[in-house]
Amino acid sequence: MLKFFMTVALALAFFGSAVLAQDYAVDSKASNLKWTGEKVLGKHWGTVQIKTGEMKKTGSNFTGTFTIDMTTIKVDDLKDEATNAKLLGHLKSDDFFSVDKHNTSTFKLKSIKDYTPKKDEKGKHWVTGELTIKGITHEIGFPAEINFDGNGFKANANFTINRAKWDIRYGSGSFFDNLGDKAISDDIKFELSLAGKIKQM
Repeated sequence: MLKFFMTVALALAFFGSAVLAQDYAVDSKASNLKWTGEKVLGKHWGTVQIKTGEMKKTGSNFTGTFTIDMTTIKVDDLKDEATNAKLLGHLKSDDFFSVDKHNTSTFKLKSIKDYTPKKDEKGKHWVTGELTIKGITHEIGFPAEINFDGNGFKANANFTINRAKWDIRYGSGSFFDNLGDKAISDDIKFELSLAGKIKQM
């Protein structure tokens, strides 16, 4: 009898954990990441594609890895082809993202917690993870709005990083003096729209 109850208990534990765990795959075509960089005399913006992404939800715990394809970075505000190509080439160069050497960036999700947004913030969740750009990794956190349904999830978030932490030096007042009107803000702003589907076993 004891053996029977132990078997039942183990079975319940196994199936219980299976019910609590859920894997998701990012739908790259339904996801979007917009960037904005500001300088003294204006700003530029564009997009970069999320290549792949996977997330696991186990009870209230979240983990995952998301890969950004840096070769897909685009400039959207400049309509002149020559001017656009010049800035795009500069962004891909060693002055900024060193795309030839580091063609992907990654975000490793560590946690998603309930969150009460502050004034001017949107999102009832706080996302924490490790962002790797140019082979340099730093932890970041930001508010997000995340909704799950029977088929997957959708998430939206606005967040800002200080590019100096990832050794992106060009035009940065953190590394150079007397830049005047050539100074470029260290802040890069991102607008994330992410969609994922439940992975089929």
